[in-house]
Amino acid sequence: MNAEEVELLSDSKYRNYVAAVDKALKNFEYSSEWADLISALGKLNKVLQNNAKYQVVPKKLTIGKRLAQCLHPALPSGVHRKALETYEIIFKIIGPKRLAKDLFLYSSGLFPLLSNAAMSVKPVLLGLYETYYLPLGKTLKPGLQGLLTGVLPGLEEGSEYYDR
Repeated sequence: MNAEEVELLSDSKYRNYVAAVDKALKNFEYSSEWADLISALGKLNKVLQNNAKYQVVPKKLTIGKRLAQCLHPALPSGVHRKALETYEIIFKIIGPKRLAKDLFLYSSGLFPLLSNAAMSVKPVLLGLYETYYLPLGKTLKPGLQGLLTGVLPGLEEGSEYYDR
């Protein structure tokens, strides 16, 4: 926890936000089917959107792990799209400076996805890369190798995403 998060803990509304995130994360523990994962992601999305005024995401390590698990290649594209929606919500909330700082938390799930992604997931994933990762510029450098390792095998010459 950084100093900003410790300072926010004195705010009762932020503590309620942390409790709501904890409750939303508990839903992942009781998921037995992919439909349960979509429901858990929807509840997490709602909590994050309702508290977007805070530019900090509590329990970010656990959230990053859960999102990476939701991008497992064996899961259907619906789970992948819902997880990508969650990533986008988080990236909008935290902004580019915090994303650069927490790059490793969120990239571990995103980078390996493209080569196994369904056709409906690829444009959404590439959109996340273009909108949130590429503008990081030099601060993307620590994750650049992972990004390239994830993107290049997922692109097939002649596919509709190749030129992009």
